[in-house]
Amino acid sequence: MNATYFLISTLFDLYLMVVLLRLWLQLVRADFYNPFSQFVVKATHPIVAPLRRILPSIGSLDTATLVLALAIGMLKVTVLALMFGTGPVTPVAIAFSGAIVVFKEIFSLLFWVLVIRALLSWFSQGYNPVELVLHQLTEPLLAPIRKIIPPMGGLDLSVLVALLGLQFIQLLLQDLIPFF
Repeated sequence: MNATYFLISTLFDLYLMVVLLRLWLQLVRADFYNPFSQFVVKATHPIVAPLRRILPSIGSLDTATLVLALAIGMLKVTVLALMFGTGPVTPVAIAFSGAIVVFKEIFSLLFWVLVIRALLSWFSQGYNPVELVLHQLTEPLLAPIRKIIPPMGGLDLSVLVALLGLQFIQLLLQDLIPFF
């Protein structure tokens, strides 16, 4: 049962990450023609396109993609609750738990994007399309940190500070919201 739970949960989380990446790419206006961006768009377009006909964007926020992310979170909670008898069964509890799943996945996605960007900066030998997109995604977060803590001796500590801040916020939310 644990293996099945892990597999189902991981599949939902991976697709949710792709959907959240689409939302994030749109918010930071990343390069649409980048191969990595094209993968994200093509992986989510069959579901987002019909939703866009119903849900208009609000400014730069793509509400169709946000609603899809929330729907995936609620579907994950529902499927796991029905298969394993764990978790909420009322619609309000499913909606709330789905929103928590999406919120947790945002933190997880941000963590992994920062870690991958840091690792690629050590090993990259030139132009890498994935590195370019990761730079576009994380630069709005890291630039203010660099204003306070500039690179020292060629070492950029902004990613480390961002990761520490992210972990602090996660732990703080876990203290404030027990089921987070």
